[in-house]
Amino acid sequence: MTEKHTLKHSLKRLKEITDWFEKQEEVDVEAGLEKVKEGAELIKASKKQLKTLENEFEKVKGALEDEEEDEERA
Repeated sequence: MTEKHTLKHSLKRLKEITDWFEKQEEVDVEAGLEKVKEGAELIKASKKQLKTLENEFEKVKGALEDEEEDEERA
């Protein structure tokens, strides 16, 4: 996966992949393998994106807490 996807896009595509598997009466092994590989890449990218978002939230939270402490001292 060379292009950067948003978390929303990744989750949507993962849903499409799981729906594809659920609709198959007989799974084409080669096509299924490609879907699994794509899903694995999407999961990996999503985990990385979630970690980045978590770090950003922690920074914002820390800044707010620091601001509150400064106000309490004043």
